[in-house]
Amino acid sequence: MPQNGFAYQPSKTQASKIKEVKAERPVLEATTLWDYPRQSYGKRPKGNNKYPAVTPAFIIWNLVQRYTKPGDLVIDPMAGSGTTIDVCKEEERQVIGYDIAPAHPEVIQNDARSIPLSDNSADMVFIDSPYSDNINYSDHPDCIGKISCEDERFFDELEKVAAEIYRILKPGKVMGWLIGDQWVKKRFTPVGFKLYERLCKYFETVDVICVVRRGQTSNTGLWHNRARRFNFYLRGFKYLFIMRKPSLESEKEQQNRSIRWARYERGRISKRNKVEGPSSTTATPTGSG
Repeated sequence: MPQNGFAYQPSKTQASKIKEVKAERPVLEATTLWDYPRQSYGKRPKGNNKYPAVTPAFIIWNLVQRYTKPGDLVIDPMAGSGTTIDVCKEEERQVIGYDIAPAHPEVIQNDARSIPLSDNSADMVFIDSPYSDNINYSDHPDCIGKISCEDERFFDELEKVAAEIYRILKPGKVMGWLIGDQWVKKRFTPVGFKLYERLCKYFETVDVICVVRRGQTSNTGLWHNRARRFNFYLRGFKYLFIMRKPSLESEKEQQNRSIRWARYERGRISKRNKVEGPSSTTATPTGSG
């Protein structure tokens, strides 16, 4: 672009950075520890990095690459600034993003507890939900982020979202739920564990990912010194629960599956005999218990 009558030429440093960003391509993660230096990648922004707790685009890209193919429908019930939309469009996936207070022109205003889609229609769902009332996402009175995670109602409302995700997701397909824990005023709340317990009512676990937190305001020298001085820990990661809606086949397998106790019983009885001597009776496993 001309400046002062001359064609603009970036400096060597600027040119190097531009070349690096253009050449950048996300890496498909191979472990359960994910860490990203920036919120976005590539030439075009993904979402708005000024949005409160904006989702790292790398996370969505990895899920999309692993669990969908071009043309599949991806849903984000809490799409915020539209990171999921931007990633999916670039990867040639169909995508619909909803939010109770949209911050992206293509995000549709809607409450995640009532998703306007038919049953079994989505190929993947991604959600980055509030994990307490620590961030002011919006002034909407029905925003779940206005409820403290120390109040059990918070998890009741998130479970309503989980039930909707289960309803719209196709059998055998995957959803990813990103969430963090809370430590406030010397009190720890295991938000991730409590949500995971609810999710297990609906989904089978594929895996649990630990995502390193980098963008939080407490990631400063001042807060690190406070944590050491007053003997507490800053939140260093979020959970990414990758879970699958059971297929009809897997539900049938779950119903018919019996635990094979033979090896366990042999080992347990062998140890008991060494201590107590031979016994005339052996345990007979049943289908339950």
